[in-house]
Amino acid sequence: MIRIDNLTKIFETPNGPVTAADHINMEVPEGEICVLLGPSGCGKTTTLKMINRIIPSTSGKIFINGEDTTGMNTVELRRNIGYVIQQIGLFPNMTIEENIAIVPKLLGWDANRYKARAKELLELVALDPSIFLKRYPRELSGGQQQRIGVARALAADPPVMLMDEPFGAIDPINREVIQDEFLKMQQELRKTIMFVSHDIDEAVKMADRIAIFRGGRLVQYDTPDDLLAHPVDDFVESFVGDDRALKRLRLVQVSQVMEPVTTVSPGDSLKVALERIEQQGYSHAILMVNERNQPIGYVSRSVAQTTNGLCGEHYFGLKADTRPEDDLRKVASLMFNHDTTWLPCTDEHGVLVGQVTQRGITHYLGATYHRDAPVSLAQTLQQISA
Repeated sequence: MIRIDNLTKIFETPNGPVTAADHINMEVPEGEICVLLGPSGCGKTTTLKMINRIIPSTSGKIFINGEDTTGMNTVELRRNIGYVIQQIGLFPNMTIEENIAIVPKLLGWDANRYKARAKELLELVALDPSIFLKRYPRELSGGQQQRIGVARALAADPPVMLMDEPFGAIDPINREVIQDEFLKMQQELRKTIMFVSHDIDEAVKMADRIAIFRGGRLVQYDTPDDLLAHPVDDFVESFVGDDRALKRLRLVQVSQVMEPVTTVSPGDSLKVALERIEQQGYSHAILMVNERNQPIGYVSRSVAQTTNGLCGEHYFGLKADTRPEDDLRKVASLMFNHDTTWLPCTDEHGVLVGQVTQRGITHYLGATYHRDAPVSLAQTLQQISA
């Protein structure tokens, strides 16, 4: 856990004192990721660097796991905080193994222990130890070097990690991959992490909490969903973007909005299909499943109204389906691409577990807007196509 209490930094300049961080108060619970956001010069990086004393504070206190760091030896403090920067900072004359082992060596670990730790961490960041341990940084791609930077920060198993735009210099494809790998690691390691970013989309994806800074002050500190749903002022609303409803879709899984679904079987008559469509209030169609309860198509209302016969003789193939763990951004994209307002949801065996509908998504999003009108999925889909 990191607790910041009235943390302030005033720089003396030829033109007089400049307050870079003004009485910052925040708390990052143990095992969570907090992302610091804001325009250049807003105080986010200054705040981060005061935690490990790269920049000394003017006043205020910092507590790590309940311990006041004010009286701690600076070297000892930094050895217990992992630090990752955008420029990575690997030593070019050292192998990857030697780079990872720097802090463990300083802490007096024996060779067998720190070598085993280096191997373990390479596996954790999805790099083969037999290939990479003895290589030098110049032999690695930028994305691979960034992974080594994360591994080195984790080497001594610090309870806290600080990251200064750790993924900013990586191309978009590799950045997504590394972010995903990092989140997988975090699920296992549960470190308390603060990192600076300039990218609201990255923050929404990575953070448990987001801190928005402006002019040295902490303007809003909230969960990603609350931040997007309830920006405290015009600055925050502008900073998170006009597409904040679309950004919120990434935070919600299908399982949170999934609804029961009524179905028909291939042997049911179209009359039965129409009766169930009307009973359930379905506007366009009803889902058809096989004997294993796996969705195989749908029967439209218009066909059921005008045709005789069995459902298995007059159905349309499925356009797409989704899984409970999918996020709503993926669902909205599928709905737009396939011009539909609902999708069946299946488990890992393809068995039907429910459905997700435009109405259900709109209701879920709208329920958290107290002063704003509910956001329609139609508006969201328009934003996707733009």
